[in-house]
Amino acid sequence: MATITSSEEITALEERYQLATYKKMPVVAERGEGVWIYASNGERYLDLYGGHAVAGTGHCHPHVIAAIRRQSEKLLFYSNLVYSEARARAAEKLVSIAPDSLTKAFFCNSGTEANENAMRIARMATGRENVITFSGGFHGRTADAISATFLGKYREIGKPNVPGHLQAEFGDLDSVRALANESVAAIMLEPIQSMAGVRMSDPLFYRELRQLCDERGIVLIYDEVQTGVGRTGEWFLAGSPAGDGVIPDIITLAKALGSGIPVGACLVTGKLASHIKENDLGTTFGGGMIAMAAVTATLEAIENDRMLENVVSVESHLRERLKEIEQVVKVRGRGFLLGLEFAGKVKPIHEALLERKIITGTSSNAKVLRLLPPLCLGKEEVDILVEALRKIV
Repeated sequence: MATITSSEEITALEERYQLATYKKMPVVAERGEGVWIYASNGERYLDLYGGHAVAGTGHCHPHVIAAIRRQSEKLLFYSNLVYSEARARAAEKLVSIAPDSLTKAFFCNSGTEANENAMRIARMATGRENVITFSGGFHGRTADAISATFLGKYREIGKPNVPGHLQAEFGDLDSVRALANESVAAIMLEPIQSMAGVRMSDPLFYRELRQLCDERGIVLIYDEVQTGVGRTGEWFLAGSPAGDGVIPDIITLAKALGSGIPVGACLVTGKLASHIKENDLGTTFGGGMIAMAAVTATLEAIENDRMLENVVSVESHLRERLKEIEQVVKVRGRGFLLGLEFAGKVKPIHEALLERKIITGTSSNAKVLRLLPPLCLGKEEVDILVEALRKIV
């Protein structure tokens, strides 16, 4: 195999052999440290997107790297057919930071798998088939999850859709009531709709959903694939003041859970867990030792470095600094899941920031620029963003 050195050669090789996925930035990422990505041409980028909210502890956090290295020298993988200390410790640690009623964990490989299994658990527990999700919600790209996604073109590209999915309007309880009959197994929502432009509802909406589910025997699922693992300044939006303290029956997780090692999870109440028997759920790679070591180390790193407190502090600083940018008409979201709403379209701003070596994200709302940085982002890096915005807008 010939050695390739230039960014152009790497780009050409990947374009030649890899099937199309996303529209790529003209960046060949070579290594990362904290909130910075270093390209193969030596340029440094401030990463305020985290590879789709994945790099929660920052790129290559030393505690996580050390844990992965130690585990890799012992056992890379064995399935759930055997017990594992790495899996046991990860499950214990994850449950320990969850709301008290969520006492069981199921590990898989991604957010879409977590959501599919959450819906399956709800259907098994209730004996019902339908699932209510919301306009603007995104739940993944596998068959059942993409059928639950009422955002843009996703259901169209996922056809033929899995039956049993009903759409309600986000923030509109009456639209939910109209659908929530005895056929409904679950109501699933992103408590902050990231891809829809970082949309939140009034906290009362989450409280009323909880009450409705309790009244009608429906399982409440929070898709916290993006909001979970500290991104909002709390471990989860579930149980936090921003969501009126509401606790769902299932929380789904992925993204930042393994600091970049693929892993997803469902946190489930003991009542729901009692309905699940051997072989009802399954996964070959879910709960593998490398991923489990990464989960435990990720949660420890967030605790050890006081990243939750950092998110709260730096978010406050960012909101204050953004008041200096008149073109930012609103700051949406919570913690480090933020949407900067501008008066006009953000595509030129997104491109101009990239030219200044700052990576951000867009959304389905053409006026909203998304920020999903590592939880270790500091005030100094916030100031770099604000000064760049001053020059751009």
